[in-house]
Amino acid sequence: MGRNHPASATVNLCGDIIDPYPTPRLGQTLQESFSRYELESTLLQIAGNYSWTWDLEARQLFSRIPSVNGDSGLHPAERIRLLSEDAWATLIADREFAALARSAHSRIPPALAVTGPDTVAYFSPEFGVSEMLPQYSGGLGILAGDHLKAASDLRMPMLAVGLFYRDGFFVQALEDGEQRERYVTNNPRFLGLEATPARVPLQLADREVIARVWRADVGSTQLYLLDTDLEINDEQGRRVSDRLYAGDREHRIRQELLMGVGGIRALRQLGFDPPKFHLNEGHAGFLALELIADEMAKGFTLEEAIWAVKGRVVFTTHTPVPAGIDKFAPDLMRKYLAVWADRYGVDMDQLLQLGILPGSDDHFNMAAFCVRIAGRCNGVSRLHGEVSRVMFREVPGGSDITSVTNGVHANTWVHPDLQRTFEDKLGSDWHRGDESVWAAVDDIDDDEIRSQFRKGKLELMDTAHRQIGEPTALDPDILTVGFARRFATYKRADLMLSDIDRVLEILRDSDQPIQFVFAGKSHPADEPGKEVMRRVIAFAADPASQGRFVFIPGYNMAVARAMYAGCNVWLNNPIRPREACGTSGEKAALNGGLNFSILDGWWDECFDGENGWAIPSSASEDPATRDREEAGYLYEILTGEIAPLYYEGNGAAPSPAWLDRVRHNWKTLGPFVTAARMVAEYEEHIYQVAQSD
Repeated sequence: MGRNHPASATVNLCGDIIDPYPTPRLGQTLQESFSRYELESTLLQIAGNYSWTWDLEARQLFSRIPSVNGDSGLHPAERIRLLSEDAWATLIADREFAALARSAHSRIPPALAVTGPDTVAYFSPEFGVSEMLPQYSGGLGILAGDHLKAASDLRMPMLAVGLFYRDGFFVQALEDGEQRERYVTNNPRFLGLEATPARVPLQLADREVIARVWRADVGSTQLYLLDTDLEINDEQGRRVSDRLYAGDREHRIRQELLMGVGGIRALRQLGFDPPKFHLNEGHAGFLALELIADEMAKGFTLEEAIWAVKGRVVFTTHTPVPAGIDKFAPDLMRKYLAVWADRYGVDMDQLLQLGILPGSDDHFNMAAFCVRIAGRCNGVSRLHGEVSRVMFREVPGGSDITSVTNGVHANTWVHPDLQRTFEDKLGSDWHRGDESVWAAVDDIDDDEIRSQFRKGKLELMDTAHRQIGEPTALDPDILTVGFARRFATYKRADLMLSDIDRVLEILRDSDQPIQFVFAGKSHPADEPGKEVMRRVIAFAADPASQGRFVFIPGYNMAVARAMYAGCNVWLNNPIRPREACGTSGEKAALNGGLNFSILDGWWDECFDGENGWAIPSSASEDPATRDREEAGYLYEILTGEIAPLYYEGNGAAPSPAWLDRVRHNWKTLGPFVTAARMVAEYEEHIYQVAQSD
């Protein structure tokens, strides 16, 4: 299984080694046939590293393993352990399956030495590695997962730290036109995780909590997740890591102390002492207290200790509005940090001042704190960097905030068939972001692109059918517009519905038909966001929409992949400049979808007039006028430019002119939107620079 135990071992929840199977002799046994135990051990080793999620052969391998009780959504590790003896006999006799297993096993990325001078410890509250590891809610987590995968691809030494949420984030269902939240308890052993021997103590106000640590291998990157659900803890202690983004502010501060302070202690127990720490948002900012304490133990003052750790900490902010930043009231901070302040002789008021955002209230602002203690800070698009410099201009270091525009892990998000086309036409390194490589998309002919689009739409229709529970009226031959993201009010999922009569007119057009597919979640406590979702769901259910406006429930990474591959146009209409980046459009672009977006986030710097369309921003400061004007622009461009181009010439759709624009989209955006480019920029402009300052 993992690298802390013999390769042939399986580990139970307590970390005990059980059921030792003989390690397959790859040069001999696998070339001939498998025994029952050798095959199971080999498959578990493949399933034990999440590189299988972006390895086409490994995904094909696991797709051939029979589902258990009709549930094909189980993690491969669980499906493998639940197979019947008859199923094992069939797999053992299948020589093609054996060849796939042998090949996939040989490509498991080897471990990297992660204790060198260039090692980065990446801390994030969520990691969207796969829908099979439900430890994410949305864009922040997906970005974190893509970061780890790209670091593995580039062989960059990186560790990652977060929390293991037993109940994860909620599973979405619809009931009477409303979002309903359902929580599912996760068993780490059935998610390909391995127990480590670490037991991390942490004082949380009046109680000590002990956390165990699980490890997930993401290629060559090791992800460590802290979990307090241990019998040694009392009920409140066991609940610290129960759910992602749930509970009150006191629950949140406990989680953030566990992630930050506990995370560093976990790494040290496991023998790691990374020289650099990357904070993916401010949730893990309390790790600075542990680093500062190390320096104060040497006799440094608080100010001297902060300067000493600056070269070790980098901070990425993802939030363009102050309301989206975690803040804690002074009384809550005193309750949980007074022990630390007393231990190191720090005045509590002095400590609280480190988290004050001038011009705001007296709450401890985690992002302001991170800006103060980090040697290098960045936003996640060029425009977001500008917005962040204004937001934090009164915070020391705030005027120096730079930017690294987010990218996406191409092998995770591009449809497998399109990946094979890219490999054939562009070469095996197409996902690395080389402009000269992407120029070869001109060699992909019209029929091949049309075939790919149609296949993607058919798979999207299957996904919609499965998630909704009944067939939809979606048509694989119609121009398809997609919208999928968190239903926060500033993202304006209902902007399209500003003028219902105009929308119905668009949906009734039989000459240049358009269909819309929407998906996404709203935070359980976000009532305004839920109201936006109710409106979208209600319109989708209205017979007047003629089945050409569909809402897909149960949004997760699998649904998102189906949408990126099945939509011709990707719609994004946030209130500018509140979209920090908006990576969903980048994923759509790699799949050949053309972006139709407000000039916000990454699109503001990437739109060139030909690789998609821009929705003009209203100059009005009145929200109602702004929305009405921008909706008008949306309708005008959609019906006056987009649909006519798609159906141009009355021949095969999409038209040759549309496909030329798709190729231009690939040539201009393909080299830029990849996570490989993003992580390389972090290495050159953030990690190395921070350490040298």
